[in-house]
Amino acid sequence: MIRAAVDVSPLAQTRAGTARHVRGLLGALAGRAGLDVEERSYGGDGRLASVARDTWWYYAGLPRSARGLDLLHCTTFRGPLRAPVPFTVTLHDLALVRHPELFPRWHRLSGRTGMGRVARAADHVFAVSEFTRQEAVELLELPAERVTVIGNAIEPVFSPDGPAAEGDYVLAVGTLEPRKNLRRVADAAAHVGVELRVVGAPGWGGVETPGWVGEVADEELAALYRGARAFVFPSLYEGFGIPVLEAMASGAPVVTSRGGATAEVAGDAAVLVDPLDVEAIAAGIEEAASRRDELRTLGLRRAGAYSWGAVADAVERVWRELT
Repeated sequence: MIRAAVDVSPLAQTRAGTARHVRGLLGALAGRAGLDVEERSYGGDGRLASVARDTWWYYAGLPRSARGLDLLHCTTFRGPLRAPVPFTVTLHDLALVRHPELFPRWHRLSGRTGMGRVARAADHVFAVSEFTRQEAVELLELPAERVTVIGNAIEPVFSPDGPAAEGDYVLAVGTLEPRKNLRRVADAAAHVGVELRVVGAPGWGGVETPGWVGEVADEELAALYRGARAFVFPSLYEGFGIPVLEAMASGAPVVTSRGGATAEVAGDAAVLVDPLDVEAIAAGIEEAASRRDELRTLGLRRAGAYSWGAVADAVERVWRELT
């Protein structure tokens, strides 16, 4: 029996990709023979709680809470520099290191330097994509053999069956932050002459966009995917890109960035474009709409290749090697 403490703090902070990863992993680990998972968290979504987590809890409170167990699993790059048991960390992307200019000052101060120190201190590191694994080896100078790709997956609500939102529109999903490239998405939608709808939490960097509807429930998001002329995700940098999978699983044709993690996730089931070229994004929207049936078939097949069970299998294998 492996008794593992798992950091679930992202569930108190966000509904975005990191929280989706935590929920999916916990669900797939639940009830597994020979595993006893104990959740660990501190504080809520306020700034004071965030500061306390980043400056004290991850370094002292979290590892202390794992005493007497077999292992500590950190679901993000935030974790201790030492722990009384073997510990793992999870890298969702290295945007803070590759593009620190895209983040608020506090994120840069608290995260950029700590990421490498924590990852190098960990007994093993998980990466959500091969792209992120390669970034970790290059930017954090981690030995390749200490980094395992585990992937991501999506929830059953994202399927082609169900109601579709009405209207002729393209959809974008993401926190309002600079790397989501929403200004160029809006310009491309205007170039094509189609309505833009944007789902996501408010963020930073003064990002505003036409068509922003805020955060919505997953059932409404699935309906928006189904009804969209195309899903447009030309992000400047991602570690995986869960919305790409959600859109494919919902039957939407996808336009995303050439190169990087989103191209890895999409494979041949999306239209790949230069995210810095508005005209290329606009042309991608038109191509995706014209190839809707073909991309729908390819996308459903691609999304079906990912599962939370496979993610949990990869995590469990490493846990057993460490204990």
